[in-house]
Amino acid sequence: MRKIYLDHSATTPVDEEVAEIIRIYYTEKYGNPSSIHSFGREAKKALEEARLRVASLIGAKPEEIIFTSGGTEADNLAILGVAGAGQSKGGHLIISAIEHHAVLETAEYLAKMGYELTILPVNAEGIVELDSVGKALRPDTILVSVMHANNEVGAIQPIEEIGRIVREHGAVFHVDAVQTVGKIPVDVEKLGVDLLTMSAHKIYGPKGVGALYIRKGVRISSLLHGGSQEKKRRSGTENTPGIIGFGKACQLAAQRMTEEAEKLKKLRDMLLNGIVERIDCVKINGPLGDLRLPNNVNVSINFVEGESLLLSLDMLGIAASSGSACTSGSLDPSHVLLAMGLSHEVAHGSLRFSLGRQNTVEDIDHVLEHLPEIVERLRAMSPLYHQAAKKK
Repeated sequence: MRKIYLDHSATTPVDEEVAEIIRIYYTEKYGNPSSIHSFGREAKKALEEARLRVASLIGAKPEEIIFTSGGTEADNLAILGVAGAGQSKGGHLIISAIEHHAVLETAEYLAKMGYELTILPVNAEGIVELDSVGKALRPDTILVSVMHANNEVGAIQPIEEIGRIVREHGAVFHVDAVQTVGKIPVDVEKLGVDLLTMSAHKIYGPKGVGALYIRKGVRISSLLHGGSQEKKRRSGTENTPGIIGFGKACQLAAQRMTEEAEKLKKLRDMLLNGIVERIDCVKINGPLGDLRLPNNVNVSINFVEGESLLLSLDMLGIAASSGSACTSGSLDPSHVLLAMGLSHEVAHGSLRFSLGRQNTVEDIDHVLEHLPEIVERLRAMSPLYHQAAKKK
């Protein structure tokens, strides 16, 4: 059976060049970077070269990059770290309604601890309105966190404009850029961010490694204690092979990003247009054009359960998702789609395809050949669809 992977927002395959360099640092150059002998010095040198590669991809200085176990830890370090370091300034936090659960639940945890939390609404396309940011800011606001692009609907946020507003106010600005780094240009200076989250496995690197950009001068408290690694901001022996693989993935992303983005935009639009043309009662979730991630397709297909769609596609070897990989076990509708104003019924019929480096026109043709058949079969069992058809 032909297999087609269209869930790259959940994770990506490790690039062969990345896998090879990881293998070398697991089996041949396996020293601890903290050791002073030749094995340790060799590992330390490679780790710092990886830090430079990660920093270069986002226009940062190497010393502003702190390696973590992934995007979730980086988000936690940013939010809890600012809260711990800024307690004397105030206790008000601002996040958007469509944040990843790593941000949302961390902020909600702080709210239970006594901090005040404001959640910014989004418009029907999943984009934060600038005036809501200004209205939400208060004298005691210590942190604003808005993701660069949403992982479910691909909506790219006006980060540069939000950053300007937050900077004028004097709060710390954190951006979860897990879905954008390596896919579209990210420049921390241009965006005006203080903290920025990255993850290796979203850009053909290994799982279990990420990074937090911390602008020089920004104070955060540490989550982990017990060692001097990462300037004492993240104690513990570094995942050296993973970090070096992350660095290689960033280097490859910098070389390939422009070409890949153009290719993925064409495939994205081909799939979006094909679904709308071949299936009735479909809603495109998120913005169109340049305000959408190059690889993201998210639609709600009325009168069909998203879970049934996914299982039917999987039986044909097509891998997709109905939202964030971190909540795939939940039967609740997407909090992102609900924030955008969709009803529970429509949100339950959502389907996300996220394209990647190895996808082809033939892959899209294959999906467009079989998805309408699946929808027709599932709708044949839906009394609601038949009732709607009679009203036409």
